Amino acid sequence: MNKFHQFSFAVVATLLLSACGKDDATTQANASVAESTVATAQAATAQDDLIIHDAPAGDPTKPDQEFRELEWDELIPKSVLEVLMNPPSYVTDVEDGSLEDQISSQIKSAFDGQPEDLYQQALVSTEVVSELNNQAIKIPGFIVPLEFDDDQTITQFFLVPFFGACIHVPPPPPNQIIFVKYPQGLKLSALYDPFWIYGDLKTEITENDMATAAYSIDMQYYEAYGG
Repeated sequence: MNKFHQFSFAVVATLLLSACGKDDATTQANASVAESTVATAQAATAQDDLIIHDAPAGDPTKPDQEFRELEWDELIPKSVLEVLMNPPSYVTDVEDGSLEDQISSQIKSAFDGQPEDLYQQALVSTEVVSELNNQAIKIPGFIVPLEFDDDQTITQFFLVPFFGACIHVPPPPPNQIIFVKYPQGLKLSALYDPFWIYGDLKTEITENDMATAAYSIDMQYYEAYGG
C-alpha cells in the first residue's frame, strides 16, 4: 500500500470513528463501506490495463511545464496534521466487543457539556498551507461530480483522497477536499477510478451543500492513476 492509500485509509478510519456518536444505526454500515471502498480503490489502481483518459479532442495534450507532485498530507498544516494523526483516547481506546455501542457512549460522554477539542476542530479545519497558493501541482484522488453539462459531462467536481467521501461516508476535512473546475468537461466510466489531476492550486474556500473545500484547482490535464 503506497503513501497515498495509507494516509487516505487513516483519514477515513478516524472520520468514521468520530461520526459514530452522531448516528449509531449507520456506524456498522459505514465501517463496512470504508473497508470495501478502500479495497476497491487498491484493486483499481493495481490493474495494468487502466485506460488513460486524455483531454477531449481539440484540447491541448499534457502540458510541458513542471508540476509539483503533492501528497494529501502536504495540504494540511503541520500542527493540524499532528492532531489528526494522534486522535484522543475516546477514539483509540476501544475494547473488543460491541464496537458501535462503545464508541458511541465514549464520544457522547466526552462531549456532554464540553466545547469541541482540538481533534474535533481538526476534522473540520479550513486551515491551509499558504505556500502552496498558485503552485502548479499534480495530485491523485477520486472524483465527486458536482456540475454537469447537457451531455452529462462533468465540468466541476470535488477531488478527495479516498473513494466514497461525501457520498457513502462523511467528508474529509475541508483542507482534504479540492474544488476542481474543468470547463472542457470529462466523462467517467466509474467513480472508483482514481486520477492524477494537474493544474494551478489555489488556497480558497468553496462551500457546497455536499461539503466545503479549502483548496481549488483550475484543471489543465488529467490521467488515470497508475496509467
